[in-house]
Amino acid sequence: MAALSKNSETVSLDFFTREFRAAIFNRRMLICIFTGFTSGLPLYLLLQLVPAWLRTEGIGLKEIGFFALVQLPYTWKFFWSPLLDRYCIPSFGRRRTWMLATQIALLFLIIGLGFWQPEDDLMLIAGFCVAIAFFSATQDIALDAYRRELLPDIELGLGNSVHVNAYRASSFIPGALGLILADFLDWESVFLVTALFMLIGISMTLFIHEAFVPKEMPGSLREVVKNSFTDFFGKQGTGGGLSILLFLVMYKFGDSLATALSTPFYIDMGFSLTEIGFIAKNAAFWPSVIGGMLGGVLMLKTGINRALWLFGFVQLVTILGFAWLVDVGPDRLALAVVISLEYLGVGLGTAAFIAFIARTTTPAYAATQFALFTALTALPRTMVNAFAGVLVEMLGWQNYFYMCTLLAIPGMLLLLKVAPWNGDQEKPA
Repeated sequence: MAALSKNSETVSLDFFTREFRAAIFNRRMLICIFTGFTSGLPLYLLLQLVPAWLRTEGIGLKEIGFFALVQLPYTWKFFWSPLLDRYCIPSFGRRRTWMLATQIALLFLIIGLGFWQPEDDLMLIAGFCVAIAFFSATQDIALDAYRRELLPDIELGLGNSVHVNAYRASSFIPGALGLILADFLDWESVFLVTALFMLIGISMTLFIHEAFVPKEMPGSLREVVKNSFTDFFGKQGTGGGLSILLFLVMYKFGDSLATALSTPFYIDMGFSLTEIGFIAKNAAFWPSVIGGMLGGVLMLKTGINRALWLFGFVQLVTILGFAWLVDVGPDRLALAVVISLEYLGVGLGTAAFIAFIARTTTPAYAATQFALFTALTALPRTMVNAFAGVLVEMLGWQNYFYMCTLLAIPGMLLLLKVAPWNGDQEKPA
């Protein structure tokens, strides 16, 4: 009997191992690496390479600061997202049509940046940057919708974690390679080399197939918008739908607010710029990557709902580390520990959160719904975070972080309605 029991455990373990490997090492995960890389590259070019280029060419900080406004298309992309659910080249596919069109446009726009001189053509450069942001945001709509259609529910957590981490990794091209090349090459060549990395996304689009083909296309844009909302509220109900929309705003509210002024906080605590650059940035990047991948793998076992509870709790508790750091003062080890734990929680929470957003959408209207839902998640970062400095001056740093912790609680309470512990729609692996 003991031997039989042991053999049963071995068979069960082997079965789980096969299922586990099948979920991780498959073509869908490889595609998610490519979608993440090609999605992140244009954004990090605007955030890291373009400001460095402008500053080295003698452009003032005030003018460079205004270039942050070129990112507005990422926030407002839901306005034109119905176009991607309505129009396409039928023989090429609904998602691949827009993926290829935006990737080709980005390739030539990034190359074109290097042909202008910042001192003489600053407004023209700004126009190019707005165009890059627009096509990049449109590409994101198509890629998000494609991943939703590609991944089965059980793989939404891991697939989107892979996408997000590849997205972050793409920052090394404009933010590291591009800056290094700028010391040896002219800027025209730097932008050319950076743009050529868009060929990775173009190649992916040419080799993949449509993941979902609707039985019939919507007859008009009005029909797309109407059906997107009626489909969502029809499945969730009015109360359930509104609860989900509120949850999308609140789940990462406290966490987002806590990190809104992280660099000024480190300076106020007495850390040098070198310590911040070396410790803070590394302690934030790698734990967030590890947290994202760990979260995606764990969701194969726990499902999305339970992951939202578990990871959300970690995300909430780690905010208190910043309040503790106020008492500790400028201790480098404490700084590394606090930031590592915070961004581990960020990675875990983001993995579950994006998986939940993807699961909430319907493949037929994934572009419109995904763009709207992700825009709602950006509200705290774009609106409330603007008042973070005022709150710090009123409360002081420690009370500010206590407040951020309290603001994370409503999002957790909404889980009782939108993602009950035993209410997953997908089955654990």
